[in-house]
Amino acid sequence: MTLPLSLRRLALLLAACATLPAAQAQPFPLTVPSCGQTLRFEAPPQRAVFHDMNMTDMALALGLQKHMAGVTGVTGWYQVRPAMRQALAGIPELAPRQPALENLLAARADFFFAGWNYGMHPGGPVTPDTLARHGIPTLVLTESCIRIDPTRPAASMELLYGDFIKLGAIFGKRALAEQMVQGWKERLARLPAPPAGPPARVFLYDSGEASPFTAGRHAMPQALIAAAGGRNVMDDLPTSWGTTSWEVVAGRDPQLILLLGSRSDPQAQRLIATLRAHPLMRRLPAVQQARFLVLRYEEITPGPANIDAIEKIAAALHALPGAGAPASPGATAPASPKPAHAR
Repeated sequence: MTLPLSLRRLALLLAACATLPAAQAQPFPLTVPSCGQTLRFEAPPQRAVFHDMNMTDMALALGLQKHMAGVTGVTGWYQVRPAMRQALAGIPELAPRQPALENLLAARADFFFAGWNYGMHPGGPVTPDTLARHGIPTLVLTESCIRIDPTRPAASMELLYGDFIKLGAIFGKRALAEQMVQGWKERLARLPAPPAGPPARVFLYDSGEASPFTAGRHAMPQALIAAAGGRNVMDDLPTSWGTTSWEVVAGRDPQLILLLGSRSDPQAQRLIATLRAHPLMRRLPAVQQARFLVLRYEEITPGPANIDAIEKIAAALHALPGAGAPASPGATAPASPKPAHAR
């Protein structure tokens, strides 16, 4: 039987639609969860603002430059990679550190991606609630939700995967985001098996001299260290980022120490100097043998660079002498979750 031309066209159109994934065939309106709230989008945002290097990295990985009205908190804390500077060419930085409400309103923002202690603070002037009054939806970095929800589970790689896919969906690029996440998972699946024995003990030293600022069980490094085959010695710190005592760290005898910084940044050298000067830390084999691994800020906070960080940590763990050895006797008092500074 021969169909009329109009019916043939309709049949072809329906067949074409049937071959598309549902998310691509009709992606909007879209609802996504965000730290206990639900966001609704009728279309991709056109004047989005991204806070901090790691969330900006997510945007750049998805090629969202044409949707971006600006960034905040990128240049004020740490050195920016030349590749990021180039990718952000023509996109203004509205505030080098913490954004003000006026910054976002002046940019006519229609979307903000930030987190608690990543550009927002409970009770502060810039929060999802204050921005909602101006019609600006806020996607909250899931890692940071522990700041308002103490029942959150320990950090896992789903913190990165979930946020990245949500971001892709919001901008009509869910398929691309899922494809990239699958690629990251495949990279991690190719990592060599961790050394035999108990997982190597790893400590992340972010900052602080009198008391070290570090990653607890809800911070992204918890997931990175585990994915690399190690164990975060501060996995009983019941927060994301917080302070502990040198006595606790020394008593747990980390075999590898992760440092925040970069090769061209003197911060890592200052951290090493602090470790070598401390009466307890300088006795540890990890300090005496310079078992340090320097990671950039965007490598230890949720973002695409996490995969690079895991590969680096895994390589460092395989290079450890006696990986899996038991900890030496020492202090094991619980750590204090007092935040040292907010990002």
